[in-house]
Amino acid sequence: MAPDKVNNSDKPSTSASSLREHLSHNHRKIMTILITGGTGKTGLALAGLLHDSGYSFLITSRKGTAPAPYKAIKFDWFKPETFEAPFQSDSNIDKVFLIDPPAFDIFPRVKPFIDIALSRGVKRFVGLTTTQTNPKDVPLGKVHQYLLDLGVDYAILRPTWFIENFGTDLQPSIRDDDEIASSGEDGKVPFVSVKDIAAAAFIALTAEESLNKDIFVIGPNLYSYDEACISLLDDTLGRLTWRNSLRTVEEQTEMFQQFLSPEYAAHLARVEHLIADGGEEKFFYESEDRKYVGKHTLAEYIESNRALWMK
Repeated sequence: MAPDKVNNSDKPSTSASSLREHLSHNHRKIMTILITGGTGKTGLALAGLLHDSGYSFLITSRKGTAPAPYKAIKFDWFKPETFEAPFQSDSNIDKVFLIDPPAFDIFPRVKPFIDIALSRGVKRFVGLTTTQTNPKDVPLGKVHQYLLDLGVDYAILRPTWFIENFGTDLQPSIRDDDEIASSGEDGKVPFVSVKDIAAAAFIALTAEESLNKDIFVIGPNLYSYDEACISLLDDTLGRLTWRNSLRTVEEQTEMFQQFLSPEYAAHLARVEHLIADGGEEKFFYESEDRKYVGKHTLAEYIESNRALWMK
């Protein structure tokens, strides 16, 4: 893949086939891709794509375990003594997919690992931030800026809000209260699946030439939360009481504090409120070379997972 072009193929495995024309058999078998946080949804989806395409890769997890048939090594962002472990396990790691730790200011934890990885021969990093995160921003943008400062091969994937949030964070209120609580008002979001984020990561990691840029990762359709309720949830579940319960930024912060630190909760609430002013919709209209448009839809996800919201 050329660094000024993003391939939005519906089938990453097909993209991989064309990429293999540029990669030798020996390179694919010898060099290894490291997936940090590899047992999360995005990491496992990426592992599946790499496995199906014959690439060598290693997963990290805090317990050092991963679903069969994947190989994992123990690694913990909060325990720097584990940072050498992946390279001791496999000396051929040349690319790293960075899934950052669950902390507000991640840079002090991630920088030492990047430095170690470079000293062990890593040539390319692919990081994950958000649509609203620019270089130098806290909590995720400092890593982006550091990669720029180092001048290494890199890509930064900047996904919008996840489709899967409807089945996790939003699931209890949908199932129990027939509502989605959000400060996003009538703003629209191109909700994206973690499967498509993994597909974008696959391309960024396996392309012969590094992207060396940041890419917005979005879904193929725009929905407000109200539209998601009326057009999708009502029809799928057969209940007519769906409403978007509007919240202030302060109320949204209180809700996020149930599972995030106060500073992270306040940050996320402010970011969600940007939806109301078109802060996420605008990425849908970005130029083709600045975005990766996934193929998975919110409608498909809701239809396939309807049992999550049944009473």
